[in-house]
Amino acid sequence: MSPHPESSDSKSGKKDFSTAILERKKSPNRLIVDEAINDDNSVVSMHPQTMEKLQLFRGDTILVKGKKRKDTVCIALADETCEEPRVRMNKVVRSNLRVRLGDVVSVHTCPDVKYGKRVHILPIDDTVEGVTGNLFDAYLKPYFLEAYRPVRKGDLFLVRGGMRSVEFKVIETDPAEYCVVAPDTEIFCEGEPVKREDEERLDEVGYDDVGGVRKQMAQIRELVELPLRHPQLFKSIGVKPPKGILLYGPPGSGKTLIARAVANETGAFFFCINGPEIMSKLAGESESNLRKAFEEAEKNAPSIIFIDEIDSIAPKREKTHGEVERRIVSQLLTLMDGLKSRAHVIVMGATNRPNSIDPALRRFGRFDREIDIGVPDEVGRLEVLRIHTKNMKLSDDVDLERIAKDTHGYVGADLAALCTEAALQCIREKMDVIDLEDETIDAEVLNSMAVSNEHFHTALGISNPSALRETVVEVPNVSWDDIGGLENVKRELQETVQYPVEHPEKFEKFGMSPSKGVLFYGPPGCGKTLLAKAIANECQANFISVKGPELLTMWFGESEANVREIFDKARQSAPCVLFFDELDSIATQRGSSVGDAGGAADRVLNQLLTEMDGMSAKKTVFIIGATNRPDIIDSALLRPGRLDQLIYIPLPDEESRYQIFKACMRKSPVSKDVDLRALAKYTQGFSGADITEICQRACKYAIRENIEKDIERERKRNENPEAMDEDMEEDVAEIKAAHFEESMKFARRSVSDADIRKYQSFAQTLQQSRGFGSEFRFPESGGRATGSDPFATSAGGADEDDLYTSDKKSGLVTVLGALWGMILAPMVMSREFSERMRTARSPSRTTHVKLQLQRRRISTVSSALAETAASMAVAVTVVGAAATLLVKRSKTSESTQIQFKACEDCGGSGICSECKGEGFVLRKRSDESAEKARVQAKNMATRFTAGLPKKWSYCTKCSSGRSCSTCGGTGKLSY
Repeated sequence: MSPHPESSDSKSGKKDFSTAILERKKSPNRLIVDEAINDDNSVVSMHPQTMEKLQLFRGDTILVKGKKRKDTVCIALADETCEEPRVRMNKVVRSNLRVRLGDVVSVHTCPDVKYGKRVHILPIDDTVEGVTGNLFDAYLKPYFLEAYRPVRKGDLFLVRGGMRSVEFKVIETDPAEYCVVAPDTEIFCEGEPVKREDEERLDEVGYDDVGGVRKQMAQIRELVELPLRHPQLFKSIGVKPPKGILLYGPPGSGKTLIARAVANETGAFFFCINGPEIMSKLAGESESNLRKAFEEAEKNAPSIIFIDEIDSIAPKREKTHGEVERRIVSQLLTLMDGLKSRAHVIVMGATNRPNSIDPALRRFGRFDREIDIGVPDEVGRLEVLRIHTKNMKLSDDVDLERIAKDTHGYVGADLAALCTEAALQCIREKMDVIDLEDETIDAEVLNSMAVSNEHFHTALGISNPSALRETVVEVPNVSWDDIGGLENVKRELQETVQYPVEHPEKFEKFGMSPSKGVLFYGPPGCGKTLLAKAIANECQANFISVKGPELLTMWFGESEANVREIFDKARQSAPCVLFFDELDSIATQRGSSVGDAGGAADRVLNQLLTEMDGMSAKKTVFIIGATNRPDIIDSALLRPGRLDQLIYIPLPDEESRYQIFKACMRKSPVSKDVDLRALAKYTQGFSGADITEICQRACKYAIRENIEKDIERERKRNENPEAMDEDMEEDVAEIKAAHFEESMKFARRSVSDADIRKYQSFAQTLQQSRGFGSEFRFPESGGRATGSDPFATSAGGADEDDLYTSDKKSGLVTVLGALWGMILAPMVMSREFSERMRTARSPSRTTHVKLQLQRRRISTVSSALAETAASMAVAVTVVGAAATLLVKRSKTSESTQIQFKACEDCGGSGICSECKGEGFVLRKRSDESAEKARVQAKNMATRFTAGLPKKWSYCTKCSSGRSCSTCGGTGKLSY
């Protein structure tokens, strides 16, 4: 019983401990920065109750801590109008603390501040240009006189005097880093003014200047700040702190910027090594440079060593031909994991090729953690845009959220380039009022300049993601209006590509990931490529056009690497549309590439299949394929999960042809006497490309006529210069009916009827393979489904000699799959197809003899079936006729399942007393075997009847096919 109270006490103790930590986190000294009313560089204002909580009095000197480990000293004043918990400070104090309005600072008492003995102060160079006289007498003496102002080493402060303001910097203070300037403090102001550039260096970057990487920054701060600032945490637990972090990601994602921000925020010494800089032509000099860098960092600990482009100095040793690179890798390994422990030194590496680095560097103890600095999402892009536009002069109509939504695949550097391009667009608009020869630009012009939303949209059309600059194509200006007809196809495309990009929350709500692949197939010139162009333009996604033959190279393995690289770039720039035009050139059926060197086409297809399967569900990458040879594409590519949406683009019907004519002529001046409806009616069988060619030819004739009239008019004007212009009325330039009539003389169809039948046959076969069609219905509650399963397969493989089974429950006899090869194939189908079937099945000799015997037994029925082979009812009649004959042979007990077996005495080839001249004998069979045979027969019959064209209806009066008055002796009725 005793352990239970103890455990509960320990739990309550832990709870109290954690509660105490939370209470400390909520300490009242953390205040929100607000704008100051009193513009004094040495004063901050707080509410009296806030000062009471902090145990401060009016006039106390306090220490204020901001970001990037910056702090300053100020005088605390009470302000009734200041809200809690806020602190008011002016712009100068905020700049010294590296904070903005709304940020959080911490306020601390500063009891040990002393009066300063000596203070060295220098002005900033750009603020003293043109200032004459003594700076000390004009600015510093009035500023510090009887004011007892606290100052800190490194702070900037602004002094207003005379006609302008001058900014100063505290260079040195004695005796401490911060002190109070008293009347007896010596102020020195000798020396050259401080350059502004030195104050605004890149190393002033902080966490606020890095956007779009919140999760990654949290991991980096955990791995870097804790070992540098609180190493005792790891000592108390008894583990070694992390020693290295590898940052990898696409170029421009902010890897180097993150390293600098971490160094500034932690206050650590930052030592940057650019990979190629340590290389030397002298033997051993490169390793010596690397050792010196680590020694320098250890002297200035806590420090961060940042190795940029680490893949250039630490490649895989087995793939490196140079001896210098191998020695450098070995030296780096020993430095990062040597016998001498590195105290308070962390190594950070950055690369965009992590798989090129030697694997020995990527183990624990060297680079402990690898962090992916990937392409930012929409929220991250908005953060980056706000950072880059914080100093830009923006107009009120700029919608940064919309810009962030439209910049899929952009990294931080791309967004910075976008902002720069938008600013350049603004400057270009004002170039006509700017005189480049003048030394100064008019202030009114400068004040009127502001970057608008239109400038950003123009910049969006010019810039593109850097990851896609090798493969990106200029998105064509094709919209849905340019495509006539194909309404169902347009809707299908919008649902497949546009919906996941524009409405991702709907897919999350319904718990289903969108389909990722579409295949367009159909006759040439029906708009397959045009549809892909339109979807690339309409949906706000990146677009990569892949031309199949360009992927194939002469080098072994290079073709697959090209496919892999394209998919990697598409995933980086998601959402992205990959368009494979002429897909049949790289996705033919495997094994069909006879004479292919090394099977390159098969390897490319295999790589394509694995890339489609390997795509992460979170990455929105869509694949659109277009082909006019769907019959040769590998079937593995067409399964659901890859190219699951198979869309047939047929020849346009009359209404679609009319829409195509309208789309082609919507930008052209067309005469009223042109009847586009009539043109659509008379162009039966024409593809969209054929119709476009008719319009182009008519337009060419109109242009020719217009040019000839211009030449004639110019000739008359030269002959009779005194003629008035009114006498030469200029005709309205438009395309007339005569031009179309002339164009129709040369119109031709590019797709033959035979080609159309091929595509229709493929589409029909595809539709039949879908099985259910429109017949599937859920069963009513409590009932059974009435429809049969069109996808049912045999329950098991039956003996090849099993021909007939009798269901003991129903008493029906069904025909096995062997009946198809025995009767239907030779009699119903054509001779060529029958030959292929026989070659494919190759029945045994015993079965073949039985097939011949059964063919003789139902010869009466077979002669009538020869003319009606295409009817679906043929199969039913054959089954019925065969069943009628075979039932007579199976006069056995209903409880016994029977099977015909080849006679063992004569082998099924002769007449003997055992089989009585029939060639086979009866034997019993199990119920399980009978059920398997019955299911197999049912499936075979279903497949056969589904494959027959429904062109004729079998005559019901003469069911055997004999002549009658109803069918007129043909044995079939049309419907």
